[in-house]
Amino acid sequence: MIIFKKQLFILIISSGLLACATTGEGDDEAGYEYRSGGTDCISEGTIRDYRVLDDANLVVTAMGNRKYHVELSRRALGLRSTWQIGFATRTSRICPGFDDIVVSNGFGPDRIRIASIRRLNKDELEDLLIRYGKKEPEFEVSPATEDVEGAEVEELD
Repeated sequence: MIIFKKQLFILIISSGLLACATTGEGDDEAGYEYRSGGTDCISEGTIRDYRVLDDANLVVTAMGNRKYHVELSRRALGLRSTWQIGFATRTSRICPGFDDIVVSNGFGPDRIRIASIRRLNKDELEDLLIRYGKKEPEFEVSPATEDVEGAEVEELD
């Protein structure tokens, strides 16, 4: 009876961990329609490319053209100038809070904890690129001119 209770306990804990680990990857083909709360994980083998936004933010492209905003827990010296980065993970999935990014900055490899990973849709990606100065906005909104009562110019004699 005690062995059955232990097995049941392990089964319940394992089910909870499995439910937390799934992210729904592969649920859409375009890769941009998914919206998440910022705790996504990326399968390590699906990473195809990355784009550095600043010393603590980058956009990672995974298989299927899925884009993720990866935010680091601190600035990474040399992230903008390095030719390649790596991910240090204990599993095959890269998750915030548990895994690190490895940057070679000339003084040896620097490991920085990943603070958050958030899957992006097309609009979120464009907004992020504009915010970090990697893309120009398509149009600029000029302020509307309004007539202000009593603001006429008077000539003085």
